[in-house]
Amino acid sequence: MRLSDTQIHDSEEVKPGVILDYDDQDNLIGIEILRVSERVPRSNLKSVLIESEL
Repeated sequence: MRLSDTQIHDSEEVKPGVILDYDDQDNLIGIEILRVSERVPRSNLKSVLIESEL
């Protein structure tokens, strides 16, 4: 999920398969969730709630 069209400067894997992308000012601009279909039941893929401690 991209939150901005800004170029990615840095990425951080915060949990296995969950990667946050940052711009050059350390603003969060993207969230990657690898193998999401293995993490979330198929019936819930239409709507995914993401909680953050940021």
